[in-house]
Amino acid sequence: MQELDLAQMELRAMNAALQSQETGSNLRFEILNPRGAHAVAVGLDAPIEVTVRGSTGYYSAGMNQQATVRVDGSAGPGVAENMMSGKVVIEGDASQYAGATAHGGLLVIKGNASSRCGISMKGIDIVVHGNIGHMSAFMAQAGNLVVLGDAGDALGDSLYEAQIFVRGAVKSLGADCVEKEMRPEHLETLARLLAEAEADAKPEEFRRYGSARQLYNFDIDNAGAY
Repeated sequence: MQELDLAQMELRAMNAALQSQETGSNLRFEILNPRGAHAVAVGLDAPIEVTVRGSTGYYSAGMNQQATVRVDGSAGPGVAENMMSGKVVIEGDASQYAGATAHGGLLVIKGNASSRCGISMKGIDIVVHGNIGHMSAFMAQAGNLVVLGDAGDALGDSLYEAQIFVRGAVKSLGADCVEKEMRPEHLETLARLLAEAEADAKPEEFRRYGSARQLYNFDIDNAGAY
């Protein structure tokens, strides 16, 4: 385990050290004293493991590829934004738009996530052990959002083909989002994601939501929903 102490080095130098790792390195790093710094462990592109000992600010683990990043605390807005692959685990809570625009990989939030979780997600899998805020999965295009707790207002507003699984209550559904049948393949997907996220829940406890596919093309009869 190599230690990178932000009390003794600049953030840019720390990120450069992590970004310089090559595929096949399989090294482990520990970031000390993050003290809410922004853009911690961003742009990684190697199968390394990074543990951040404390909470972080904006855009932690953004643009991640291959790496496994764990934050032993909470994360500010935009954690794992535009992630392509790998795994990001937040032991505490996550602020707004966690996993925004992300194309792949797995984001696990052990606490709660704020508003717009998974906004415009494009293939990422997100598992939230707690609750999520309003407008989550807005314009979500692909991937899976799994919520063990409750969901706020306007869940899945204007989504495309992403799937949403919620175990708790949903305050309201957004435009063109409807509850859908839970088929065997969805239970299999859920079982896999819950296992990967170390979540204590059964797939049968969830409900599935998806797009009614009424807003794919403009229709004057639906103008009020746009």
